[in-house]
Amino acid sequence: MPEVDPIPRSHRWPLADGFQATGSDYLRTALALAESGIPVLPLREGKLPFGNCASCARCACGGRPNMKTPGPCQCPAVCHGWAAATTDSTVITSPAWTPTWRQAVAVAYHPGGAGLTVVDLDSPEAVVWARESLPPTRVVPTARGEHWIYLGVMPSANAVQPGVDIKSLMAYARWLGSGTGTMADLPPAVRALAEKEETTPAPGSAHRPSPERAVWDLTVATGCRHTETYVRTGLEKGLALVRARTESGAASQAFGVASFLAAQHRRCPGPCGLAALGQQIVDAAVSVGVPEPYAQRAVARGLGAERRSAA
Repeated sequence: MPEVDPIPRSHRWPLADGFQATGSDYLRTALALAESGIPVLPLREGKLPFGNCASCARCACGGRPNMKTPGPCQCPAVCHGWAAATTDSTVITSPAWTPTWRQAVAVAYHPGGAGLTVVDLDSPEAVVWARESLPPTRVVPTARGEHWIYLGVMPSANAVQPGVDIKSLMAYARWLGSGTGTMADLPPAVRALAEKEETTPAPGSAHRPSPERAVWDLTVATGCRHTETYVRTGLEKGLALVRARTESGAASQAFGVASFLAAQHRRCPGPCGLAALGQQIVDAAVSVGVPEPYAQRAVARGLGAERRSAA
């Protein structure tokens, strides 16, 4: 990809404290980004993608053609998260998308679809690490840190360093403005972070979980509004997903499971025993070879993702 600015500075989005945009503002921003070749989608309350429609719920439709497991779905609605992102203005302004813009709280884009990789630095410490470890590039300020944007694509990965996520292929990032600086080519140092995460060590190379670990039950979740069966069913499904990652991606899967489970308890008065749930996810990741400190960081980030998204 030639070293050009794919995001015109004329479409910079203000970042002033308290800035509030209406649905039409988000739509105009999305159309401007799409015209520049940036695939976009709206985000709902919580800064999350809109849920699947009834026909696509639980991927009953088979999923989008551009997902990790390609499927046949051509649903006109904003389904399948990042995979809904598009540069097609007729889709963005279609009757199926119009209601979502009225409910939108932000615009997101698919970095990989634009030939970009976003290094999401979610803390001041992560920003300091990036300045010491990575070549300078385009920087976009965020509420808690910075987005560093590079030219080039790679697999996405969560918690590759404390406070650091990589968003490129099969991921979305919030549009927070054009930022400043000249975009640099994606450096080997960033690619190496994902390779370290995506290569799950062979089982037996990490410490095994202790059988004395606390197990979740209602005695540690006295403020949970869910039944024990409901929570255990969701937990077991999540643990199975983590244990299935015997060759790659177990830590990312653990992050995703922790984030999903935390979201289920967002409206509970608490406590819900999330620490015990998290420890069981950590143990599942360790059982397929993820070093325990790394698994703990990934799960802690996942459990905190819901609180951050609601902030």
